[in-house]
Amino acid sequence: MKRTRILGTGFYVPEKVVTNDDLAKMMATSDEWITQRTGIKERRYVSEGVGASDLAFEASRMAIQNAGLTVKEIDFIILGTLSPDYTFPGSAVLLQDKLGASTIGALDIRNQCSGFIYGLSIADQFIRTGVYKHILLVGTEVHSTGIEFADRGRDVTVIFGDGAGAVVLGPVEDKERGILSTHLHSEGKYAKKLWIEAPGSIYHPRMTQEMLESGAWFPKMDGKYVFKHAVTRMQEVIEEGLQANHLKPQDIALLVPHQANMRINQMVSMAMEIPEEKVYHNIQRYGNTTAASIPIALHEALQEGKVQEGDIVVLAAFGSGFTWASAVIRW
Repeated sequence: MKRTRILGTGFYVPEKVVTNDDLAKMMATSDEWITQRTGIKERRYVSEGVGASDLAFEASRMAIQNAGLTVKEIDFIILGTLSPDYTFPGSAVLLQDKLGASTIGALDIRNQCSGFIYGLSIADQFIRTGVYKHILLVGTEVHSTGIEFADRGRDVTVIFGDGAGAVVLGPVEDKERGILSTHLHSEGKYAKKLWIEAPGSIYHPRMTQEMLESGAWFPKMDGKYVFKHAVTRMQEVIEEGLQANHLKPQDIALLVPHQANMRINQMVSMAMEIPEEKVYHNIQRYGNTTAASIPIALHEALQEGKVQEGDIVVLAAFGSGFTWASAVIRW
């Protein structure tokens, strides 16, 4: 059985930069307040008429080119997002059309902040078993059109940004390289700690005037609760991945965590005694781009020369659901 390796990466973020000071003009917050709590300094927002599939298209083109392939050589598409262009169909088929790909399969997954690693696990199974040779995996998000720019939504609004990251995956004969293992978890009893209540098929009708006025269609988060669970679960799932491959924290060359909150990632790395220089952060530039955050960070880390052949790279995420996941890769 073959292993799966990352052949190429790509990313795309909108041109519009929104700083903490910009947000402070719209709600009761400040650059100091946001920076101290999250590590975020700025984020990117799309212009009108740009959807998740548009961001995914740009990131995908870059990843395919960097993999040395053409669109015709892509056999399958996996797209993770919590902010699809439309309720249905999913954005994966919209990406397939924009890329000009043939009638290949296109799969949408909804695992929010853990979406990229969940997608990586799915792609890994397809490639290892020989079902597909080259898979395009994308995380893409447009948050700016669905957050509340008012004091009521401040704690969530300051966190999120728009962007997309993509990787192209393919087989490698060397069993010591590529994706060594992935580890996926969930705990749905905490679903309402980080969620969007409406619209929903559980309601008749799915959206009411009362829901609109109450802000039920904006994301809600119990920040302290999410923070506490994220620190615990991310450490657990990283350790799970290391143990599965007979590795120790000191074997990690680079940890690429989901970019939700720099304080979470710092606490995890400190608890595991992973040096700061071995943990990649870019949340200060882009905020939380959920499914897109890990592939964006991975692309930038590679561009900055932080990953060398043979290095152990660990990906880890925690988010809505609750879901959490990790992947261990030998580059």
